[in-house]
Amino acid sequence: MDSTTLPPPAFVPFIPRDGFDTDVIVVGVGPAGGTAALALATYGVRVHAVTMFPGVANSPRAHITNQRAVEVLRDLGIENEARKYATPWDQMGDTLFTTSLAGEEIVRLQTWGTGDRRFGDYLNGSPCGMLDLPQPLMEPILIKNATERGAVVSFNTEYLDHTQDEDGVTVRFRDVRTGHVFSQRARYLLGFDGARSKIAEEIGLPFEGELARAGTAYILFNADLSRHVEHRPSILHWIFNSKAGFGEIGMGLLRAIKPWTQWIAGWGFDMAAGEPDLSDDVVRRQIRTLVGDPDLEVELVSKSCWYVNQQHALNYQVGRVFCGGDAVHRHPPSSGLGSNTSIQDAFNLAWKIAFVVKGHAGSGLLDSYTPERAPVGKQIVARANQSRRDYAGLREWFVADSDDPVRDGLAKLKEASPEGVALRERLYQALELKNTEFNAHGVELNQRYESDAIVTETGIEPESFTRDREVYLQATTRPGAKLPHTWLVGPDGTRTSTLDVVGKGVLTLLTGLGGQAWKRAAQKLDLPLLRTVVVGEPGAIDPYGNWHRIREIHEAGALLVRPDGYIAWRHVPAVWDDAEALDQLGQALGQVLARPVRDLGEAAAQRPAYSTRPVPITVPQARPEDRDNATSGVTAQ
Repeated sequence: MDSTTLPPPAFVPFIPRDGFDTDVIVVGVGPAGGTAALALATYGVRVHAVTMFPGVANSPRAHITNQRAVEVLRDLGIENEARKYATPWDQMGDTLFTTSLAGEEIVRLQTWGTGDRRFGDYLNGSPCGMLDLPQPLMEPILIKNATERGAVVSFNTEYLDHTQDEDGVTVRFRDVRTGHVFSQRARYLLGFDGARSKIAEEIGLPFEGELARAGTAYILFNADLSRHVEHRPSILHWIFNSKAGFGEIGMGLLRAIKPWTQWIAGWGFDMAAGEPDLSDDVVRRQIRTLVGDPDLEVELVSKSCWYVNQQHALNYQVGRVFCGGDAVHRHPPSSGLGSNTSIQDAFNLAWKIAFVVKGHAGSGLLDSYTPERAPVGKQIVARANQSRRDYAGLREWFVADSDDPVRDGLAKLKEASPEGVALRERLYQALELKNTEFNAHGVELNQRYESDAIVTETGIEPESFTRDREVYLQATTRPGAKLPHTWLVGPDGTRTSTLDVVGKGVLTLLTGLGGQAWKRAAQKLDLPLLRTVVVGEPGAIDPYGNWHRIREIHEAGALLVRPDGYIAWRHVPAVWDDAEALDQLGQALGQVLARPVRDLGEAAAQRPAYSTRPVPITVPQARPEDRDNATSGVTAQ
């Protein structure tokens, strides 16, 4: 087929009405890029998302979807759709540590908040349960909904380079099928292009850490293992086995992709010895060893290797170009944080760009992206790598100088002797430590933002955590924290979360029945970007008294909640005077939005009027094997 018979280019530029072909260009359509495209389109911003690949992710890399990420999906209106394709929360975990899937169990851990000790914590912390949703299923949901809301998505479109100036960014692309090179003009460029990010390199983002410090083989295969799993459902099974005992983790892995017929088998390998032998016979033999069934029928789907990274960016933005997702935090999949953090990067940035594009905020609002998200990226890179190291205690009972360390170690572990008691005590201590990976509610929900988009409180004691900050959520209404979840009751008597009455692309002023001065102040400002919710009025009744218990402010005080659900400002004491409320609210809005409130209405009115339109698109379900080998978000070896 010659170039004259090829399909037209992936994107045909249109004549811009305002000097821009689009408002935002997003490079990459993974969890970060897909979320950015969906959120921006939802907020009415013109967005063009591109990828050089012909379809979505072709391997089930990221899968753990934690409560905060599901809250983002909920706010964007796609939580229920995601649940249709996910492994349900109650199937995710009694995680086994065993000699083989069919063999002797050593210990077992209730994971992802499913256990008796932690389930209540997770229910109290969020209206959303966790999901296991592999990336090849997540990406189509994000992309489909983004296009239905007006985003343009182009596959087979390679990002080449960009130049930025004071007013915008000019980006060059190449159609992979035809070789056609074209340019597009946008206000902002988002580099969500994975762990080998070309855009992060071009703008010179500074990084700390190292790449490829360890290697893991990953095999996707089909086999019906229901008889081993249905009675103790879990998506993860760790195998103590001398044939899969290399590296920091030192165990083999069986991870359920489609319960209970499609799986990933994983094991570490010595990078110094080169690529591991992944011939079909070797791989089948290894899988049968991990399962504990020498006659198991195995259908191999794909084989690959990935490498453990420990690297994070110190800065996420230069001028009108922003990076996020795996482009700025590169780490192993332990703790299941990668795709979740990527989704949250995009959600944090999207509303800010939308506010600036629409004239609701000054461009200084965008300067809050790095100080809010870079500390989170640093934290999760450290946590994921530490989680790998924390497996060492679970292997302490191995007999290192034996021809079968597991067999002989088990004999010592079962001894009715002081040595056996001591080994078992240390084993349970090591198991308890793994809560910092598998029940790390605090790592997932305890983020605290500090930036100019957060009004710092003065004269109060710094926050202190009463329990382990990584393991337990400590909800608060302090500025910089996510709004606490609790149940209110809506107008029809059904329960609605506090998170459901905020967000949806606008700021929310949250007060109580005593806060009528705040309500009147918001009405006087008459800003389209600000809604007022009065707890106690229809739609937000507090019959349980739960909000009264956790709000940490007077009923006639107020919270200003950002579109991403984070608290930008609070006024703890009561305010009864309209003038005082107007002054306090105006000052807070002015700081958060980097623009005096008196200028907001005029600036928004000067923005060009345009509408987005749905763009039909078919999302292919495969992508080449040479796609960026990023593994963030996968909970595995």
